[in-house]
Amino acid sequence: MLDGPWVRELSRLPWGIVAVIAALAGFGMVILYSAGGGALDPWALRHGIRFAILALAMLALAQVRPDFWLRHAWTIYGIILVALMAVELIGKVGGGSQRWLNLGVIQLQPSELMKIGIVLAVARYYHYLPRGFETRPMALWPPLLLIALPVGLVMLQPDLGTAISIMVGGVAVMFLAGVRMWLFGGALALMAAAAPFAWALLHDYQKRRVMIFLDPAVDPRGAGYHITQSKIAIGSGGLSGKGFLDGTQSHLDYLPELHTDFIFATMAEEWGLLGGLFILGGFATLLIWGTRVSMRAGTQFGRLTAMGLTVTLFFYVAVNIMMVTGLAPVVGIPLPLISYGGSAMMTVLILLGLIMGIHRARSSSGH
Repeated sequence: MLDGPWVRELSRLPWGIVAVIAALAGFGMVILYSAGGGALDPWALRHGIRFAILALAMLALAQVRPDFWLRHAWTIYGIILVALMAVELIGKVGGGSQRWLNLGVIQLQPSELMKIGIVLAVARYYHYLPRGFETRPMALWPPLLLIALPVGLVMLQPDLGTAISIMVGGVAVMFLAGVRMWLFGGALALMAAAAPFAWALLHDYQKRRVMIFLDPAVDPRGAGYHITQSKIAIGSGGLSGKGFLDGTQSHLDYLPELHTDFIFATMAEEWGLLGGLFILGGFATLLIWGTRVSMRAGTQFGRLTAMGLTVTLFFYVAVNIMMVTGLAPVVGIPLPLISYGGSAMMTVLILLGLIMGIHRARSSSGH
């Protein structure tokens, strides 16, 4: 029988979870194949290659002990924050937004990486904060500043969806660290009071998205077109869908962004409710596993990091599906592992690799 340090290390990885991740990405490739008109180009093949490369990176990151991330959390946060500042100065403009850095080999979107960086930074802060100090005023402003800086920079791009995602990850860690619920309630009350001022700061397209969310019928052929066509595609799929390669909304170009933000609608038309349950079941498995890893982690940093990253993954999935079903405004958040696009897939697989590392460290300790 094979034995040795590498075999033992590999045996500690959650291979069942790896299989679920691969199944979701594989299903995404099948959907993209259909969205491309029954061809591997332009999306399906690239999606599969990206996943293969990034999955290897995920497994490599799973070998890194949480202590490494604890030591370097603020350095990682600082580097990503500098990259966000660089986006404002020399970033590439695309689709009306300035979100990317052209590094030659790849187009990097630092705001995606900040979803991980903010969780690491705030978790490190609370790891070293003495118990009982969580709700003291002097202990609240550092994590709030850590969250506010990247959120403000991402809002300037503008990218409301990613800014909210970064804020959710950081605030989730604060809550899990023991910050009292009434403080969050007070913050929500202040945000509600400031809503008229925030509305004035939104860009015109963001205001239209909110209005269309409240009533898509206001402009069914204009700003409300996306969500109207998405609902038609999902509803027409029924229980088992119209069949592979037989979607009409997508193949007749009625459904916009069919390979990115609205890929769940593309899937639902051809695979129906059963396809949707497969995706939701896969993500539910990942979220339950992430929660269990957090509960069993041996350190405060491990607990906060695993749960903060799990909440970030939940936000990805929940907002995308709510968006395409008309339960949330269109904010441009892709469906992880399913949608076409390298930045979101990279973020999610790094995220999952870090959680696996926390899981593996607990397993290697003999608990």
